[in-house]
Amino acid sequence: MKNDRTDAPPPGSERVYQGLGVAPGIALGTAWVSDDTAPSTPEYLIEPEAVTAELQRLKEAVAFAAKQLRKLKVKAQALPPAAAEELGYLLDARLQMLAGSRLIRTAEKLITELRLNAEAAVRATIAEISDGFSRMNDAYLAARGDDVREVGERLIRCLMATPYVALKHLPEGSILIAADLTPADTALLDPKLVLGFATEQGGKESHTAIMARSLGVPAILGIADLVTVLKTGDPIILDGHAGKLIVHPTPETRAQYEAGEAALKQERKRLSRLRDVPGVTLDGFTIGLNVNLELPRDLDGAHTVGAEGVGLLRTEFLYMNRDAAPDEDEQYEFLRAVIEGMDGRPVTVRTIDVGGDKLAPALREQIGEPLEESPNPALGVRGVRLSLAHPRLFDTQLAAILRAAAHGPIRILLPMISQISEVHAAREAVERVYKRLKRRKVPLPEKLPPLGVMIEVPGAALSADGLAAVSDFFAIGTNDLTMYTLAIDRGDERVAALYEPLHPAVLRLIQFTVEAGLRYRIPVSICGEIAGDPRFTPLLLGLGVRELSMSAPKLPSVKERVRALSLTEASRRARTIMDQADAKRIGELLDDFIANLGSHSV
Repeated sequence: MKNDRTDAPPPGSERVYQGLGVAPGIALGTAWVSDDTAPSTPEYLIEPEAVTAELQRLKEAVAFAAKQLRKLKVKAQALPPAAAEELGYLLDARLQMLAGSRLIRTAEKLITELRLNAEAAVRATIAEISDGFSRMNDAYLAARGDDVREVGERLIRCLMATPYVALKHLPEGSILIAADLTPADTALLDPKLVLGFATEQGGKESHTAIMARSLGVPAILGIADLVTVLKTGDPIILDGHAGKLIVHPTPETRAQYEAGEAALKQERKRLSRLRDVPGVTLDGFTIGLNVNLELPRDLDGAHTVGAEGVGLLRTEFLYMNRDAAPDEDEQYEFLRAVIEGMDGRPVTVRTIDVGGDKLAPALREQIGEPLEESPNPALGVRGVRLSLAHPRLFDTQLAAILRAAAHGPIRILLPMISQISEVHAAREAVERVYKRLKRRKVPLPEKLPPLGVMIEVPGAALSADGLAAVSDFFAIGTNDLTMYTLAIDRGDERVAALYEPLHPAVLRLIQFTVEAGLRYRIPVSICGEIAGDPRFTPLLLGLGVRELSMSAPKLPSVKERVRALSLTEASRRARTIMDQADAKRIGELLDDFIANLGSHSV
């Protein structure tokens, strides 16, 4: 994108560069310009007898690049849940590109048939694939070409043994300026040091942009020649709302932005006052507002926003990236830390929710899960299917949960339920383990914890009446429910743009589930991403949902929306929306309702 300069300005005068504002927010700091440009790629022909060795060199580089990506996945677990999930999907997609994709196959072909060196073969392949995407004249598809380029650049660096420049030690108060920034680099920036970033490349649909928004880091992409015209130490203002980068701002401009930044802080402070007020609608209906957690470290965030409980405690990470399953004591200590940390507020513990393909090979071998890859992991042995297929694994987790339940209120949540028989089998397992622990005189709660099911596949939603009869509560996982209903894999970047939670089919499945819960008088909550987006709040409440669970930073704005609306009016608008057949029209009706809300928040 061109900047708005017409003539070269005097040195030190204010300059404004226009780019794409992809993550909102204002940052005032100093530029830190990265010179980590792509390495110059050598190109030469190899001798016929060297082809085999060159293919082996490429193979080893692919293995090393995959190892780097797996390490990044481990580091990503320390990110906030939403960012960790987003980066996890992204890194999985990158790993798939390294596993016999067109990128690798074409590079191998160029080495074999044209006898190009590996670096040149990869570079030529990147250009061919990226050009193909760019010719489609579609911003989303163009961004997918960027993804291929990023994976290819990583591969070339591995071939040339040229590592990326680490961005861990930037001076405090920096605004990072770079030709490009990978999503992984973005995710691992330290927000205590880096106030924001601007790059020459990238678009609104890029994963770097998505990651910046997930982390709440102001960002601008797509400013041409930025690295060459800025110097490290230049005073700078980054406006992520308007997409403006202002270098050497005048005192007047700085004062204007300082006032804007102060207003944003005031807004955050205003929302913080909601911490101790209840989530009650204008007409007096109380809405339960909980948080999703992964680790005890997230407890501070839950308390800061005044969460009423943990609506979803994910336990998967305990089983991933390790060679042995966690034993009962390790899981018990983890759960006890969370439960005691919530000071008597309820914690909903979801049993392991991964497929066998996500477990480390050594762990799969330990529990007896076949090492062969599932042809379609999303439809294979995952969630409660994995637990019921491996009673020892399931019983160990249940024992830890039941022991932890002696320290505070717990609910047990079963993922990937599609059959009533699965609920019966899981309940029998809970009762069996409870009796065994009781015989050992282990401290336990007097009653079994409530046993609920995730509604995340269409079959479960459509048979919600039957499931409600055997369950103590429902938690609707709208991320997977949308994916399975629309046959959209968010990890597949070619179709991810079709992911639409406002699709009428998804909304009707939510409605079926909520109505079944009301008939059987069991609680129904939502713990997918839409629970944390205030745009969806009127619709979800209007459909009958009375509990929402989300990442902690999103809770204040959702609570404000709850307190600004009338449930009676939201229900009326929801009925109108459910008569619609088009997601765009549904969005318009929802936005119109929100636009007419009053300001009754704090």
